[in-house]
Amino acid sequence: MTAVAHLAALVELVRAPAALTVPGDTVAGAAIAGRPLDPASVGLAAASICLYWGGMALNDMADRDVDAVERPHRPIPSGRVTPRTAFALATGLTAAGIGIAGVAGGPPALIVAVPLAATVWVYDLALKSTPLGPAAMATARALDVMLGAGPHQSRRCLPAALVVAGHTYVVTELSRREVQGSGKTLPKITLGATTLVILATSAVTRRRGTRRHQIAGLGLLGAYAGTFGAAQAAVVRDPGARHVQQAVGAGILGLVPLQAAITACCGRLRAAGALALLFPVARALARRVSPT
Repeated sequence: MTAVAHLAALVELVRAPAALTVPGDTVAGAAIAGRPLDPASVGLAAASICLYWGGMALNDMADRDVDAVERPHRPIPSGRVTPRTAFALATGLTAAGIGIAGVAGGPPALIVAVPLAATVWVYDLALKSTPLGPAAMATARALDVMLGAGPHQSRRCLPAALVVAGHTYVVTELSRREVQGSGKTLPKITLGATTLVILATSAVTRRRGTRRHQIAGLGLLGAYAGTFGAAQAAVVRDPGARHVQQAVGAGILGLVPLQAAITACCGRLRAAGALALLFPVARALARRVSPT
């Protein structure tokens, strides 16, 4: 295998484009906590990306036997990446994420980054296929939001973290039906849960910015509803595996406008605009490398 082909396989292994959904966690956390979006925030976002990529590599290493049956085209079962390489990459990226968080945010950031990394590893190695799997994944995303806010602002940031966690729980539940498809009940439940996420976001961010900020936030919430909500409605009509996969992909990418909406409502329009610009880029890249 050439160096270029090996690099492409690693990009596929960690689902690299999906990492564009990660910086918004720390940005939204900083915005709702009133922290400045400074170089330290950029460092914490970079740490989150490393932890996310590490989790993706570990996920495929742990699922290699299942993927050999259900997704033989994935890098490990297809023989393009060895399990040892995937594990080494997961370990290195996780260590890098924790290290970057420590440099960017000091000991306070490590108070959140270390439990975040531990949650990711426990999910991949032990909880993914259990009833606790969706809750573990939701917890990881909530901690990622709180990483941006800082441990001393956890109470102020908790409602927004729970909003992101709720969205993540819904996506994770749907993702369990990507191969075999879903019955008609689950997509109705998840669509209702997504509606609650939208209402909760409006409640959490109310009166945190000016009217202009609120209008921008509502527009971004509309983009979130129009992507993830529409994809789930398609699953309600036809719960086959193809529509479920499309809904999961829309849910992963739909996190970006949700993060941007929280950020905008908190008065950070430039940061929200930057996040919003990531959305079409992530969608375009997802056509080349699947985020699921």
